[in-house]
Amino acid sequence: MTNQEAISLISKGIPQGSKPQKWADLGCGGGTFTVALATILPFGSQIVAVDKSMQQLEKTMGNGVSVNFIQADFEQIDLELTDLDGILLANSLHYVKDKITLIQRLEKYLITDKRFLIVEYDTLSANKWVPYPIDFIRLEELFADLNYRSVVKLSERKSLYGRGNLYAAAII
Repeated sequence: MTNQEAISLISKGIPQGSKPQKWADLGCGGGTFTVALATILPFGSQIVAVDKSMQQLEKTMGNGVSVNFIQADFEQIDLELTDLDGILLANSLHYVKDKITLIQRLEKYLITDKRFLIVEYDTLSANKWVPYPIDFIRLEELFADLNYRSVVKLSERKSLYGRGNLYAAAII
């Protein structure tokens, strides 16, 4: 996926303005969506990028956004993050079996206005790359059960891997 394609998927889910923001990209992988997020965020923003595997990410990306990489399993370890404006889970929530417990734990990292940005496959068909899929309907149900007031599908595109569509959603 190109940077522009990733930006197109998530850009509507990022609050606009010039005030720097602090985000976490959980399950960042090689940084496709980290770079896209850094391109969208205002100058001086911060991203904490987390992945199980060691990644070599640039320390500054996009609009002068600082990136701090942490090698950790975000599902198992308390990252001790605070005051985040948002959490990005791009192609990582489908690795989590107990999504409710994870979301409840991640909420404490966020400021008062909780904001999640999710990128997932719109399917319920599991495979070895997507062991615990969550389509958009199930995502809406998950966050409604957790008392979120808004789950909005921002955009979608065909999956490059023949798994239907990839969607982006903002949850507030």
